[in-house]
Amino acid sequence: MSDLARDAAAAGLQPEWEDADGRRHRVGDDVLRAILATLDTRTTGAPFVTADLGRPIATQARPGAATLILDDGTRRDLHIAADGTIPAIERPGYHRLDTADAAITLAVAPLRCVAPPPGHGWGAAVQIPALRGSRAAPYGDLGILAEAAVAFAGAGADALAISPTHALFPDDASRFSPYAPSSRLFHHVLLADPTLAGPLPPAAEPGSDLIDWQRALPDRLSHLRRAFDAADPALLARFEADRAGRPDWDAHARYDALHAHVRARCGPEATGWQDWPTEFHDPAGAAVERFAADHPRDVAFHAFLQWLADASLARAQSAATAAGMRIGLIADLAVGMDAGGSHAWNRRGDLLTGLSIGAPPDPLGPQGQNWGITALSPFALRRTGFDAFIRTVRAALAHAGGLRIDHALGLKRLWVIPDGGAASDGAYLAMPFEDLLRILAIESHRAGAIVIGEDLGTVPPGFRDTMAARGMLGMRVLPFERDAAGFIPSAAWDGDAVAMTGTHDTATLAGWWTGRDITWNYKLKRGGTDEPADRLRRIGERKALWSACTAAGVANGPVPTDAAPAIDAAIAFTAAAPCPLTIVPLEDLVGIAEQPNLPGTTDEHPNWRRRIPDTTAALLARPDVARRTAILSQKTPA
Repeated sequence: MSDLARDAAAAGLQPEWEDADGRRHRVGDDVLRAILATLDTRTTGAPFVTADLGRPIATQARPGAATLILDDGTRRDLHIAADGTIPAIERPGYHRLDTADAAITLAVAPLRCVAPPPGHGWGAAVQIPALRGSRAAPYGDLGILAEAAVAFAGAGADALAISPTHALFPDDASRFSPYAPSSRLFHHVLLADPTLAGPLPPAAEPGSDLIDWQRALPDRLSHLRRAFDAADPALLARFEADRAGRPDWDAHARYDALHAHVRARCGPEATGWQDWPTEFHDPAGAAVERFAADHPRDVAFHAFLQWLADASLARAQSAATAAGMRIGLIADLAVGMDAGGSHAWNRRGDLLTGLSIGAPPDPLGPQGQNWGITALSPFALRRTGFDAFIRTVRAALAHAGGLRIDHALGLKRLWVIPDGGAASDGAYLAMPFEDLLRILAIESHRAGAIVIGEDLGTVPPGFRDTMAARGMLGMRVLPFERDAAGFIPSAAWDGDAVAMTGTHDTATLAGWWTGRDITWNYKLKRGGTDEPADRLRRIGERKALWSACTAAGVANGPVPTDAAPAIDAAIAFTAAAPCPLTIVPLEDLVGIAEQPNLPGTTDEHPNWRRRIPDTTAALLARPDVARRTAILSQKTPA
C-alpha cells in the first residue's frame, strides 16, 4: 500500500466508488492529495463514547474503579472490566464516567427513534414562503404557517412538513435558498411573525404569483427595525430576560450586524466573512469587541430577531398540536451551510474548511453536483464530543414533532470536493455513522419527535436496513418507486418509511402528467435532444401509472387526459402503501403544475419564489382539494 493510499484510508477517504449502475470508479491521486491537504484529522479531545441502552459499553478505559454520574445527578460506583467495558446503563442520555485517567462522556441511546403515532396518518409538505394567509404579506412567514397548520389539522392532517427555517443572511436579499444557510444553529429571522413585534401598517396582498425577494426582504427588515426601535418596554423586557440565557444569540447577532455593516461600506461583493476587513475575521478579536461595543443597538436588534423567530416557531407548533395534529411540524435539516456564514465565522473548527460537498457523476447529473456549501467535519465532531451536531439537531427540534434530514446519506459519507475543483473531482469521506444515529435517537426521545431520512440517490449497501433498525423512517417517493415492469405496487413499498407523491425537487403530479417538466428541460437545455420522443415516452409512463392505480383499485376506465383524476388516483395509490405516514406536497393537493425548485438551476427557473394561489383555508375548502384530503384521512385503525 502506498503512503497516499495509507493516508487516505486513515482519514476515511474512499479511493474508489460505485455509481448507481454498479460501475466502479477510481479517484485520481491528485484529488486525494488535494482533499487530504485540507483535512484537520486531529481527533484528540474530551473522551466521548456512544452506546446502546441496556447493552454493555466498551469504554477503552483502564480497568479499575470508576464513578458513573447520570444526567439526572445520580451517582453510582462501578468497576471497569479488564477489556474496558462497563455494565449496561438503563437510562438514555449524556452521562459522565469518572475514571482514574479521565472523565468520559457516555451518550447512551435508545435502540430506536420515537415511533410515529399508531395507525396511518397523513401530512402535507409546504414551502413556508409560498403560503398565503388572512394577513396580506409579500411572502409566507411563521405567523401564516400557524394559520396553515390549524387549517390542515381541521382537514385531518397529523403533520405539516415545512421547508428549512435555518438562518440566512438578513442583509442580502439574493440569498433566499433555504438549503444554503448561514447557520443551522439559528433561524431565518425574516420568517418571524412580524405581528409579534407590534402592529403592522395596512398592506395589500401582492398580485404576483412570484415573490419579489429583492423588495420583500429589505422591506420586512426595515419594518422590524422600526418596530424594535419603537417597541413596548414590556416586550423588550421579556426579550432581554430570554436573551440573558442565550449568549449564542448574541454571537450570531454580531455576525449579522457586522455583515450589514461591512456590506454598507464595501458593497454587495462582501458576501461572507472572508470578504470582510482582516481585523474582523476573528470573532473573539479586539476589533469585533470594539464593533459590538460601538454598535450595541444593532447587535441587540439582530438578537431580538432571533427571539422573534424562535417565539414564532413555538407558536406555530403549539397551534398545530392544539388543533389536533398528533405530530405537528416536521422540521427540515439542510445537509450543510455556507462557508462564509455565521457558523463558519463563529465555529470555524467545526467545518470542512477548503471543501464543498455535493454528489458524484450519475445518470441524472453526468458532471456531478457541487452544492457550494460545506459541512461538519467528522474529525471535529469526534474531538468536540459531537457538540455541533447535537446543537444543530436540538435547534431543529426545539419546536417540532419531527425532523426530516436532507441527504441523510451524508450521515454515512459525504462527497467532498476541493474548493475550485469540478464536482467530478471529489471523493467520499466517511462520517461517524453509528455515533450520529445514536445521537439522533437520544435527541428524538428528548424532543418526542420522529426522524425521517432522505434516503434517495446512490444509496450505500445496507444503509436503509441500518436506518430502519434505528427507527429512522426513509422516504418512498412515487416517481422513484419503479422497476423494469413499471410502477411498483404501493402495497409492496417499504413500511419503514413515509410514502410521498413527490418532493420540492421533483415535478408535481400535475406537472408530470401534463409534461410541464419536459417543457422546462427543453426550454433550459437541460439534456436530451429529442423532445417528441420524451413526450411519447411520457405517454407510456402515464399509462403505466394509471395501470398500477387501476390494479390497486384506486382508478378505473381509460387513461384520462385531464390531470385531476390522475392526481386523485396517484394520491390514493400512495396512501395505500403500508407506511405509517403519507406526506403530500401542497402543490399536489391543489393540482399545481409548477414545482418549487428545479435542481441544477439558479436564475433560469424561479426557484423558491412561487406562491400558492390562495390561503390554505380557502384551498382546503375547494371540492377537488377536499376530495383529496378525504382520501388521505381514511386512516387504518390503530
